[in-house]
Amino acid sequence: MREVQGQVVVIGAGIAGLAAAHRLLERGARVTVLEASGRVGGKLLPGEVAGARVDLGAESMLARRPEAVALARDVGLADRLQPPATATASLWTRGALRPFPKGHVMGVPGTASALAGVVSEEGLARIERDAELPRTEVGDDVAVGEYVAERLGREVVDRLLEPMLGGVYAGDAYRISMRSAVPQLFQVARTHASLTEGVRELQAKAAAAQQTGPVFMGIRGGIGTLPLAVADSVRARGGEILPRTPVTELRRTPEGGWQIRSGEREWLADAVVLAAPAPAAARLLRAENPAAAAELDGVEYASMALITLAYRRSGTALPDGSGFLVPPVDGRTIKASTFASQKWGWIADENPDLVVLRTSVGRYGETEILQRDDTGLVEVSRQDLKAATGLDATPVATRVTRWDDGLPQYPVGHHARVARIREHVARLPGLAVCGAAYDGVGIPACIASAYAAVDQIRGDLRGVQELTAHPVQSLHGGAGE
Repeated sequence: MREVQGQVVVIGAGIAGLAAAHRLLERGARVTVLEASGRVGGKLLPGEVAGARVDLGAESMLARRPEAVALARDVGLADRLQPPATATASLWTRGALRPFPKGHVMGVPGTASALAGVVSEEGLARIERDAELPRTEVGDDVAVGEYVAERLGREVVDRLLEPMLGGVYAGDAYRISMRSAVPQLFQVARTHASLTEGVRELQAKAAAAQQTGPVFMGIRGGIGTLPLAVADSVRARGGEILPRTPVTELRRTPEGGWQIRSGEREWLADAVVLAAPAPAAARLLRAENPAAAAELDGVEYASMALITLAYRRSGTALPDGSGFLVPPVDGRTIKASTFASQKWGWIADENPDLVVLRTSVGRYGETEILQRDDTGLVEVSRQDLKAATGLDATPVATRVTRWDDGLPQYPVGHHARVARIREHVARLPGLAVCGAAYDGVGIPACIASAYAAVDQIRGDLRGVQELTAHPVQSLHGGAGE
């Protein structure tokens, strides 16, 4: 394994690109980061509503994986790390807010009784039949909704799995790859005839491991401050970050390096880390590697919007907990709501006179709702919030954040597509790819893929091979994205 020598250009300044730049500088490279937009951070975006600091994108990170929390500590945020003040969420289904069931793995129960009160008596009886059914073969991959419905019935998928996976991927459980999105369950499906038995085994192993500490972590001031701190660290180490610099061309040089162009500007690099979304990566690779570009063109994305609302605390009462998820089968417009002032203690501490919450709308294939203007999205959010919680006050401020094509989809066969992309890219020495389109959409997954890309440039393929074989599961942080 060699140290990274010479100049490396990172294309994309989302959390994956920034993490790659940070790691490259630690390994001795000279680094330039080129970002098409006017800011760093990608889907991590700090903002404000009614003067309150909030996240306008992702709001929490998985703490049971080391990458994100460790990076936050590395860039000086250790004293600002905070777990959720409450992790108790609800499910808005069958006309009422119901306690979110315990004793499940991503919505899949170990026993039928775990879902009592959420699914019908018929649904509970259907879960019990799992132990009697013959083994379901899953082959190389299977849609998680399809497999769970066959084992436990559609009610489990429609009431539990859909709202959880919809929050992580804004996707359709009946399309989402079990191997890529819920690798724990895929392994169970390959080794157990009974799904519920396998889930109970997972639960027993987790209990025996005695993992302590929070499952999720936030940052005082918002998760959106993480990329800003990483960017500051990159600059402090001598790296250069150039916003508003869309890369228009990526070419191999006769000497075996890389030529990167943005308009009339040009950079020469010994290596390139391509940390852009799949469509941009496809465009840049089309000339040098049309096979990789064709695979990247096949990655689909879902759009969504977050609606952040601030209310005067006096006269505003919300149910206890961090918020609620909404099964699509119930026919509501919003798919989740986070009671941000209750979930994050720092928001309540900084804004004692305000109650801040947010809703999310938009799933894969749903385009009509996102065509409404901001006023319409606020109104439909208020209507659903009133129906769910009784909240009828007028917000003092609102903010709508649209994430068009914001979440890559992981359909059946995604792992094979990623393996093909990396196989094609490996034919171009000094090039690696990383980001949410490959091994998991969560923050730790993006950082892990960035580190694997840096190792690949150094000649170490173990990280890439591990991620390709074992994607990072992205969990749901209670309520909301």
